[in-house]
Amino acid sequence: MEWNETLFEVGAGSRGRIGVLVCHGFAGSPRSVQEVGLCLAEAGYSVALPLLTGHGLTPEAMEKSLWTQWTADVEQAFTWLRERCDEIFLFGLSMGGTLVLWLAERHPDAAGLITVNAVLRHPRERTMLILGRMGVPRWAKAIGNDTKLAGVDERAYDRIPMRSSRQLALLLRAVRHDLSLVRCPALIYSSLTDHVVLPSNQRELYGAISSADKTLIELRDSYHVATMDNEKERIFSGVLEFIGAHSRSS
Repeated sequence: MEWNETLFEVGAGSRGRIGVLVCHGFAGSPRSVQEVGLCLAEAGYSVALPLLTGHGLTPEAMEKSLWTQWTADVEQAFTWLRERCDEIFLFGLSMGGTLVLWLAERHPDAAGLITVNAVLRHPRERTMLILGRMGVPRWAKAIGNDTKLAGVDERAYDRIPMRSSRQLALLLRAVRHDLSLVRCPALIYSSLTDHVVLPSNQRELYGAISSADKTLIELRDSYHVATMDNEKERIFSGVLEFIGAHSRSS
């Protein structure tokens, strides 16, 4: 797997005409979903794993980023895959799930969508919008490495810029507005215990999208970063099964 400043790029394998966009979450890094990307690459799929603007560097770098840059990042990755593949599936963890929903709303040709603990609402959203505009206080406490499995390091920031919390709130508002436009097959994973995103987000997502083919799967032994937790292998196998079942090539 090749790394540059914006993208993990995996060349076409035996199933290289099928692409998968894999996206990490807010204040996180590609580390949280790297194993998913590797699993897909080893299965022969073409994979794009973007590094979102302001992420994977410092909280100060994130403070300068805008939600429209994050959507541009996933759009760029989608374009990279579309130039190489006949079909594109979308996978996202947490805010990565929000961003792939944003793509699915705008690209009805997406072959399928998989989210893990996607965020649609935050209980302090109004406060995030107000304080984030002022940038006071400058920092908010982060909740990283939320896993039931001990010793996990997703390489997330240890503090969140208040201005970035406003950008997250703006993204959530934009994505919620167009959820009914999502019509592709969808697989939604929901940790029943999640200290970052309320599980009610996944139930709302399941009810709001227009997909005729949609499944909500509960995870009982994993917390928020389920892609690195006790049930990660269950998620990986489920993703491969989902793509195999919904790909025209398969």
